[in-house]
Amino acid sequence: MYQKRFYDRKKKKNYRKKKQGNQLRGLSVDVYNNNVDGALRIFKKMVKESKLMLELKNREYYTKPSEKKRRQSKKARKNVSKWHI
Repeated sequence: MYQKRFYDRKKKKNYRKKKQGNQLRGLSVDVYNNNVDGALRIFKKMVKESKLMLELKNREYYTKPSEKKRRQSKKARKNVSKWHI
């Protein structure tokens, strides 16, 4: 039975869906009339809204799952204390 399953997986080639067309990955900004300053301002706003820098900061080093839970509960307690004065 194991050999049959291995054969089935090997036979199935295109199991991942391919993206159609020319799609860009990540953030991008169009520059109009050589206005780089305006495009940079828009790009910074997009980075801030996408929380990209926060994710990079969190992925800078490995954190154990228990540490993540502790940080999340601390954040939740902080948010609750804001509302209950």
